[in-house]
Amino acid sequence: MSLHADALAVLTDWHAPTPAQEALRVRYVEHLRAQPEGTWRHCFPDHLTAGTLVVDATADHVLLNLHRKARRWFAFGGHCEPGDTTLAGVAHREALEESGLASLDFDPVPAHLDEHAVAFCDPRGEVHHLDVRFVARAPIAAEPSTSEESLDVRWWPVGALPEGLEAEMHDLIAIARARTLGRP
Repeated sequence: MSLHADALAVLTDWHAPTPAQEALRVRYVEHLRAQPEGTWRHCFPDHLTAGTLVVDATADHVLLNLHRKARRWFAFGGHCEPGDTTLAGVAHREALEESGLASLDFDPVPAHLDEHAVAFCDPRGEVHHLDVRFVARAPIAAEPSTSEESLDVRWWPVGALPEGLEAEMHDLIAIARARTLGRP
């Protein structure tokens, strides 16, 4: 199965938890049906990306990276690359590469969708990342390291997150906590 086929199957079968998430799910599926290259960075102006929010073993802390280009705190994620065969695999790979962690307890079911405009992604102009977000739990006492794509990687207490964190990230954090420990 190709990455495109996997992404289409995953998003077609995913049960969105809210009407807003369902609208995004439908948008992503329509994009993939219309764009055979819709998972790849060269698909302009929209393409799928995948990411992972990492929580600690207690789900009381989240691991975020200060993105080098955006200069804002985000979960880990990025573009699909040659050799990627599943959307979950993209998200898992990106989380390991960008966090410096050796392993993660990765949940392969999408947790959240987010469409966002990115001005610095493509020289042709603004693109929209159709981001599919997953959740993973880090091993106890996991020590991250900063990759070349980040200015910093840091654990943040859920009750003291960095200022300016997007509302969608707060939603994803709540979903991650509910999935990993059964609590908001």
